Amino acid sequence: MLGFFGDVTLFLKFDTVCIDNHVFKLHYKATVIILVIASLLVTGNQYIGDPIDCMCDGIPGGIIDTYCWIHSTFSIPERFVGKQGIDVAFPGVAPIEVDGKEPRYHKYYQWVCFVLMLQAAFCFAPRFVWKGVEDGKIKMLVQDMTDPDYVVNAEKRKDRINLIVKYFREFRGGHAAYSFKFFTCELFNLIIIISQIFFMDRFLGYEFSEYGLDVLGYTELDPRERPDPMAVVFPKITKCTFRKYGASGSIEKYDALCVLPLNIINEKIYTFLWFWFIIVASVTGLYMLYRVFIILGAGLRVALIQSRTGRGLPREKLEDILNEKTLNILQKNGDFFLLHLVTKNLDEMTNKELLEAIHLDLYPATSIENKDVDGSNGISTTSV
Repeated sequence: MLGFFGDVTLFLKFDTVCIDNHVFKLHYKATVIILVIASLLVTGNQYIGDPIDCMCDGIPGGIIDTYCWIHSTFSIPERFVGKQGIDVAFPGVAPIEVDGKEPRYHKYYQWVCFVLMLQAAFCFAPRFVWKGVEDGKIKMLVQDMTDPDYVVNAEKRKDRINLIVKYFREFRGGHAAYSFKFFTCELFNLIIIISQIFFMDRFLGYEFSEYGLDVLGYTELDPRERPDPMAVVFPKITKCTFRKYGASGSIEKYDALCVLPLNIINEKIYTFLWFWFIIVASVTGLYMLYRVFIILGAGLRVALIQSRTGRGLPREKLEDILNEKTLNILQKNGDFFLLHLVTKNLDEMTNKELLEAIHLDLYPATSIENKDVDGSNGISTTSV
């Protein structure tokens, strides 16, 4: 099993430089890993055996197995309710009734592994796009600053801080497009996860939208009173009709009984996916609402950056840096977003020194006046 899933562990590695957030990682790491593992499970014959085994008198097993796998199997909707062995042989298994409902055909199972991989690709797409448009900007700014040598070596740390200060001064107000691209990728994460819920519902014959609730509700009722939702969507025993010409040239019809071991895995995968996608969509939706508050709330942006300094930096200095009156709201959010990503990759002490240096560079007169009042001796004094 470790060898079978060995390549999946590559997704567990985290980048040395963080360019997104935990909610973003829910999509391109956690969800992608779950979907890839699910796809590998349904293709692993060592766990489920043959995906289909059919029994039909007069027809060789290999032929009927291949035929029913390609052309689908079916169940009888009226026979999902009842006590097995008394009312029905198996849930959904019965002769086709002339005046009954149309049989429910099952064609999805041969596509499950491909669909799960396609879903994983869609979940990873926003990360792929963002990494391309981000183009290593944050890595260029904070490169090697997480190493212990930079933490203890004040001279090296000062040189790197001065580089970030120079960059921020020259490109101040120019990160609106940078932040907008990231916010767009976040929005695409939400759109993709919601779209996949509807896609899976369509893929499973419009049975997925309430699948998780039906599974929970079924455990509290008598099985004879309502059909098992897992047996309805993922039946383990189905039927298949095979036709061929007889000796006299007339068409002979054969009724085959098929076992689908693959659905033992499918029912559990999609039960988990139902809850997982609902949770991820809800968390992402709430985070997008939180993102709106950040965009509109200047005080919230200041508080977030201040939390990265251990609250060792006066709030007034951060307000000077983040709320420059000559910049519009998009430019302010762009500068905040860049600083937020930079400070996420540094320790509190370095963040405090960095922001002090930025304030000194942008407002030298104010910083010197504050130094005379409080007698502070930060990296800004060395820079002067």
